[in-house]
Amino acid sequence: MDAGELKKILKGISDGSVSIDEAMEKLRNFPYSDLGFARIDHHRELRTGYPEIVYCAGKTPEQVRAIFTVMQEHENNIIGTRAGKELFEYISPFFPDALYHDVARIISIQKKRLTPPPARIAVITAGTSDIPVAEEAAVTAELLGNNVLRIYDAGVAGIHRLVDKLPEIRECRVAIVIAGMEGALASVVGGLVNMPVIAVPTSIGYGASFQGISALLAMLTSCAAGVTVVNIDNGFGAGFSASRINRM
Repeated sequence: MDAGELKKILKGISDGSVSIDEAMEKLRNFPYSDLGFARIDHHRELRTGYPEIVYCAGKTPEQVRAIFTVMQEHENNIIGTRAGKELFEYISPFFPDALYHDVARIISIQKKRLTPPPARIAVITAGTSDIPVAEEAAVTAELLGNNVLRIYDAGVAGIHRLVDKLPEIRECRVAIVIAGMEGALASVVGGLVNMPVIAVPTSIGYGASFQGISALLAMLTSCAAGVTVVNIDNGFGAGFSASRINRM
């Protein structure tokens, strides 16, 4: 049950086209559907503005298919994160409209189009190796109804690669900065722009980077004001938060 469906039911009751019994049947799964292994929250978009998003890692293909089947009955767009190619190949025959975003590892089924805000979200990476996390952030933001500016491989080792893109970045409303190694790029961007900066540490780097902990700590102790940090490799969390800021 989403906001659109609820409005239709209430309108139908008021104009007599929907009986009380019919309304009760439609409301039977409100606010969630219990599948035993998962309880699908159909009420989330009413509460938060965004539908429930499926984290696919750790779920069996059969479980993901069952969850998507229930969600398909409603008007919300469907997003499944951390989904491998094998999972998509399994479920795609059941969902012909499903798309696979290979680098981002996201499955999406678009049932309605959202009007994007005027401003874009900038997604900036320090290196090419950070692109999978960046694409998770960028695709998430796009599926939530935003336009995205991608600037990849613009790390501090060659800062001129960032500087010449500053005019475009400054036209955006929020920047997502993704970096492994020492994670310095977030502080640099934070000191150059007047917008919120969401920093994403990645698990890219040699041994002393400790699978992203070095970048995480560097970003948390950034001297640039206005930099906030999400968890290691959490492109989805960054894209979601950036969307909320951009659509306020």
